[in-house]
Amino acid sequence: MKSDSGLILGLIVLAGLLTVAPARAEDTPESCQVPDYLLASEGALPKVAEAIKSGHLLDILVIGSRSSTINPTPNTSDATAYPGRLQIALKQKLPSIAVNLSVEIQAKKTAEEVVAGLPQLMESKKPTLVIWQTGTVDAMRSVDPDDFRTAVDDGVAALQSAGTDVVLVNLQYSPRTETMISAPPYLDNMRAVAQQHDVPLFDRFAIMHHWNDSGDFDLLSTFHGVELAKRVHGCLGRALSKFVIDAAHLGQAQQN
Repeated sequence: MKSDSGLILGLIVLAGLLTVAPARAEDTPESCQVPDYLLASEGALPKVAEAIKSGHLLDILVIGSRSSTINPTPNTSDATAYPGRLQIALKQKLPSIAVNLSVEIQAKKTAEEVVAGLPQLMESKKPTLVIWQTGTVDAMRSVDPDDFRTAVDDGVAALQSAGTDVVLVNLQYSPRTETMISAPPYLDNMRAVAQQHDVPLFDRFAIMHHWNDSGDFDLLSTFHGVELAKRVHGCLGRALSKFVIDAAHLGQAQQN
């Protein structure tokens, strides 16, 4: 879907987080709780656990699309987007550990296109953990789901071969695009790849769906505002920090 209609869909998805209206005024942990089952994962993060237990630097690289940022300029500092909020939350949970986080926005790139640049990126960054958010562009372009799965599989394999832990992050949920973009095939294939490679999958889609259904955020609202997007990103960052800690199987002693 590379026509004008595809561009329109892209703009809708990119605007998705700017069309949320919270049911509660403050961005507090109580306003966007995530059920435990949505943060459960059979995948593990052994290299993250080793870095924390040994007191070494925890170096995280987030590879994402436009939905990983609020700032309109790619790869610029954006402490309000979920990667920045993730770093803040991890520093709070791991006060004795140095946490470095960088972001690579792969705007308008499919999973296959991102994979092509992974070897060079891993060579230059050498992260402990890669958080790879993907699927949005593929779904917008109606990339064949089997081709998408192959690309994600190749990407995870390349990242693991480079010696890094991996967390997959799937599409964001937006009821405003449900009838325009078929998300389930991409969600299912990401889940299958995560299970195959024993890597944790942060189910952003299901989490945001839950917040919409529970009334934490009204994702059908026509009210626009960057401040509202910041609240959603803040909630995602906190949830992702808990997800990473849990997947590393850290005890309370390592979190102080």
